[in-house]
Amino acid sequence: MPLPHFLMLVAVVILAAGTSLLLALAAGVPPGVLALGLGSAALLAHLLTRQGGGPGRGLGPGSHRTPGA
Repeated sequence: MPLPHFLMLVAVVILAAGTSLLLALAAGVPPGVLALGLGSAALLAHLLTRQGGGPGRGLGPGSHRTPGA
């Protein structure tokens, strides 16, 4: 992926996250509830993408890491 495309993608993701945060706060979602939800989502994503431990772990078959890295 060319560098300008990558940087544009990063900028769009940051703007979308900021917009989502502002809209949630404007809608009256308490910051504590928002933090709890975001932390739970991050923990779930972390646990689903862990590698090793046999079948049924991770989002896809096999290891996506380079051996010895």
